[in-house]
Amino acid sequence: MSSVNIGHLEVIVHILQQPFVTAVSRVCKPISLPFSTTNKALSSFNSIHVNIVCTLNKNPVWIIVSDRNPNYISWHPINKTKGFKSRIQQLLDAAQSTNTLKPFSIVLFFSNGLTNFIHQKLKEEFGASKLALNFSDSDFDFSEEIEGEWIIVIPRSYKEACVLEIKVGCFMNDIMSSELGMKDSFVNVLPPEHQGGNVNLNLGSGNSFSSLLSQMKKVESTKMEDFSGEDDFINFDTTALIALVSGISNGCAEELLNKPKVELQHRFKGNYEFVIAQAMSEIQNPIHVDLSAAVSGKRGIICESVLSEFKELVLMCGGANEKCRADQLLKFLLVVRDSPSDRLIGLPTTRKLALKNKIVFGTGDYWHAATLTANMAFARAVAQTGMSLFTIEHRPRALTGN
Repeated sequence: MSSVNIGHLEVIVHILQQPFVTAVSRVCKPISLPFSTTNKALSSFNSIHVNIVCTLNKNPVWIIVSDRNPNYISWHPINKTKGFKSRIQQLLDAAQSTNTLKPFSIVLFFSNGLTNFIHQKLKEEFGASKLALNFSDSDFDFSEEIEGEWIIVIPRSYKEACVLEIKVGCFMNDIMSSELGMKDSFVNVLPPEHQGGNVNLNLGSGNSFSSLLSQMKKVESTKMEDFSGEDDFINFDTTALIALVSGISNGCAEELLNKPKVELQHRFKGNYEFVIAQAMSEIQNPIHVDLSAAVSGKRGIICESVLSEFKELVLMCGGANEKCRADQLLKFLLVVRDSPSDRLIGLPTTRKLALKNKIVFGTGDYWHAATLTANMAFARAVAQTGMSLFTIEHRPRALTGN
């Protein structure tokens, strides 16, 4: 399973090219195991080999690749091989021994298929089931001309591939809500009096802000039954909210650039270059266009910490129009309690992994929602731990007093 050869690497690249494979944090790197593990199966190992650590269908997963001839995959130990059953058990034990890197499931990708015997054993002993995602059947073919000669690369077919998923049992404590219609999560929804109120968007139909909000699902209720079975949430951090309401994002970029340099330097002081760069970026590529793809058809959520910080920033730095847009925006968002997932809050608190950010991103992780953010420093710090975290990056914007 862990042997490295051309065919094996080819399969890994094929998987990485799939559009539903996101937030890849580790490829062909061993995962260190806790030194305190008492599991006898792992006591002699300091690490476990996983081909890909990523997010699949909004859940963190480990992907294990096999490019072997299925007839040579043995279930029980033979000669010097320990057997596939032992390999899977070791992976599951490792998954249950780590909190921060714990996957929702282990995905097994057999590029050349699997015998009925091994398939049935995986199903009976580990609860494996076919993964309900369609991997493309082949890689794209291509040709390359080298010194007048064409080199033709024939695409590899994956029509015989078998993709199975094994759920990791102990992960369910943190995400049981997804199996129960989000029941437990809705304990963490703040009551109606803490929500934004009824939506009455009256900013004109021709501006990008109102157009963007109209693409989101409205929050018209906080009753559990009205959200039953939904998993289309998107989590906003403070940077995302500021980007949505900023004057720069809402038609004031050119006006800002036309003001005298001295006036702008006096107003923004040390942030002058930062603000000017944002205004120029907005003229070239309006941010609402980019963000619409991320939020369209989604139900926006924010946690208490983000709500508090956003209100404070708008009050101190926002202009009348920015404050008006902020009020309208909050009416479109579901306010939830600070409820970070166990795996995020379990990361050590450091300068790069600040507690505040672990709460914000962790709440999104708890709700199985991507976090829309410009804080990629935190996202990178999380990825460096080996954890796969579902985030969507946006360009930063500042409040301008508009």
